[in-house]
Amino acid sequence: MRLKIIIATALALCHLSAVSAGQPRLTINIIVGSMRASDLERYADNFTDGGFRRLMQGGALYRNAAYDYMLTTTPVSLATIVTGAQPSVHGIVGEGWYDYTDNSLVGLIDDDKEQSLRFSTGSGNYSPRRLIAPTLADALLASNDSSKAVSIAVDPVAAIVMAGKSGEAYWAEGVQTHWTTSSYYVRTLPQWIEQYNLHDTNQFYELSRWTTLYDYDKYINSEVSVIEGVSNTSDKRVKLVEGTDLKLASSRMGRMRYTPAGNTMILEFATSMITIGKLGTDADPDILNIYLDPARYIAEAYGPESVEYEDMLYRLDKDLEEFLTFVTAQFESPSQLLVTLTSDHGTSPSYNPSGKRAAERFNHRQMEVIVNAFLGARYGSDNYITGYRNNAIYLDHNLLYRKNIELDTIQEQIAAFVLQFRGVSHALSARAMRNTSFGEGTGRSMQRSFYPARSGDVVITLMPGWIDERDDCRSLSGSAYNYDRRVPMIIFGGGIKAARIDSPTDITDLTATEAYMLGIDAPAAASGRILDEARD
Repeated sequence: MRLKIIIATALALCHLSAVSAGQPRLTINIIVGSMRASDLERYADNFTDGGFRRLMQGGALYRNAAYDYMLTTTPVSLATIVTGAQPSVHGIVGEGWYDYTDNSLVGLIDDDKEQSLRFSTGSGNYSPRRLIAPTLADALLASNDSSKAVSIAVDPVAAIVMAGKSGEAYWAEGVQTHWTTSSYYVRTLPQWIEQYNLHDTNQFYELSRWTTLYDYDKYINSEVSVIEGVSNTSDKRVKLVEGTDLKLASSRMGRMRYTPAGNTMILEFATSMITIGKLGTDADPDILNIYLDPARYIAEAYGPESVEYEDMLYRLDKDLEEFLTFVTAQFESPSQLLVTLTSDHGTSPSYNPSGKRAAERFNHRQMEVIVNAFLGARYGSDNYITGYRNNAIYLDHNLLYRKNIELDTIQEQIAAFVLQFRGVSHALSARAMRNTSFGEGTGRSMQRSFYPARSGDVVITLMPGWIDERDDCRSLSGSAYNYDRRVPMIIFGGGIKAARIDSPTDITDLTATEAYMLGIDAPAAASGRILDEARD
C-alpha cells in the first residue's frame, strides 16, 4: 500500500484547512544539497510546470544570491541559512574541530548526555548544545510557544543544525533509514512515526534499478558512471567514467543516499509531517525545514557534469511537483503558505578549467608530514600538528607552550611555508585573522569563516578547481569561488509577487526576510536585510 493512502486517511481525520488570510501559517524551507544557481536555468527545459518552474515563475527569484565567505560546506552554510549570520558569528566551522586544550576531536553534535531513541540502531547521542547562534525556529518558538518547528534530513548534523535548540529534528538512521531523533528533543518518538517505521514505509521509494527518467536525447550532460541504459546508446556524446561505483549499493542507506530515491523518501516524510503532525492548521505559524541530502551525495560522487546528477534533478522536480501541489491545496489563500528554496552551496567542477582531465587534488596528509618536518628542522623533532580539518592546520598548543615556542610566530612561518605547495592559493594565520580587518578579496572571505575558538591555526585556500583528495569523490564544496558560493534562492507565496531580481543578494537576507514575514524578531545574531519584495 502506497503512503498516499495513509496520507489520504490522515487528511480525512485531520481536516487540514487554512484559516484567515494574512501572515503565513506554514513556512517550508527547502534546501537542495550542492545545487548551483545556474542549474535552475541550465535544466529548465526539462522541468515540469509544477516543480522548480512553479517556484521560479510564481515567486521572487534572486538570480545573484550567494554566500559571502570561504567555508561553503554543508554544516556551515545550513547554519548561515537558519541563523542569518556569517560563520564568524554563528561559530560553526564544520562537523568537528580540534580542542586546543587536549587536542581531542570535537564533534559538532556529539553529546553523551543524550540517548538514542527507538529505531536509531545505536546512533542518536546527539544534541544542539554546541550551537551558538539561535535559529529562525528558535526565534519563532521564543515568540510563540504554541507554534511548531520541525527539521528533517538524512544526516543528523543537517537536521540538528537547521532545528537549533528548539522544536524537533528527525533524520534517517543508518541501516533501515527509519526516522529517528535524539532524547534532547523528545523522550519518545511520536506514535505515528513509530508506525511509519514499523510499516517500513521507506521501502516504497527505493530504486531497484536507476535508469534515466526521460529519453537520453533530452539530456544535457554526457558523463555516465552507474545509471543504466545510457552507455548502450549510439550517442557519441556519452563519456564513461571509470572507477565510480553506485555507493553503498548493498545497503538501503546507500540506495537512498546515493540515488534520487532519497529525495523522494524525505519529501514523502515531510508530507506526512504536515498532515499527521498538523502543521499550518491554526493561527500559530509553523516552520518545516527540509534538507535534501541525496543531491549533495550524488554531486560529490558523480560530479555536476554527470547524467546521474542531471537525472536526480529531473526526478526531484517531479517529486517537488507532487509535494507543492499537495501543500498548496491545503490553504485557501496563497499568502498562508510561504515556501523558500535555496542550497547549502554549489560544487566544484569534476574537470580542470581546460576540461581535458580530472580536476586537481590536494593531498593534505602529505602536506601535514612535510610541514611537521619543516617545523622539526627548526624546533626539534616532534609532532607539532594535531590535524587538518575545515581547510585549516591545527597545532598542538600544549607542546608549543612546553617548548616555549611563540604561537603567533610559528603560525606565520607555516602560513608562508605552505604557499609553496601546489594548489595552495592563500594561507592566513589565526593571528592575522584576529588582528587584521580585511575589507575585500580572499582575505575577507576567509575572515568571515573564521571563529577563533574553533578554527585552525593556519587557514588555507586552494586554487580554482582544486579540492581535497578524497576516495571516490569527484566534486566537493568549501571555497569562495562562484561555483561554490552562488546558489539558487526563491521566495514563493506568503503574499510575495512574482519577480526576477538581478541585484546581489546575501543568503543571510533570507532569514531576516522570513522573520519579517512571520511577524517576529529576526534571530539574535542575524545580520541580513529585509528584502524589498517582502515589504511590497
